[in-house]
Amino acid sequence: MARKPYDPPFSLRLSFEERARLEQQADGTPLGAYIRERLLAEPPRRSRITPADRQALIQLLGGLGQSRIANNLNQLAKQANLGTLPVTPDTETALAEAAADIAAMRQMLVKALGLDAAP
Repeated sequence: MARKPYDPPFSLRLSFEERARLEQQADGTPLGAYIRERLLAEPPRRSRITPADRQALIQLLGGLGQSRIANNLNQLAKQANLGTLPVTPDTETALAEAAADIAAMRQMLVKALGLDAAP
């Protein structure tokens, strides 16, 4: 079986200052991918999560862990199915708080993934 011809890699020498400037501009994107994107005007391929995105995802997961949303929704659904869910001001407040928490987590996730923030 014949092998494909192999193109040798291309090397580029940079001063320490030039490399530092490129790394700052790349903002967490691998340097080779960033340079390729800039030189060839290709859209970036997201192969890694930037440090800012990682921090946003950590905050999201922490918020989910502290919120008890799944447990609370399960209890509300069970009471609604049984017909025993009292609609009191406390219940309305709790539902509004849960909805606000979910909306905030959604916004963080949308931002972390670089998606359009439209509802």
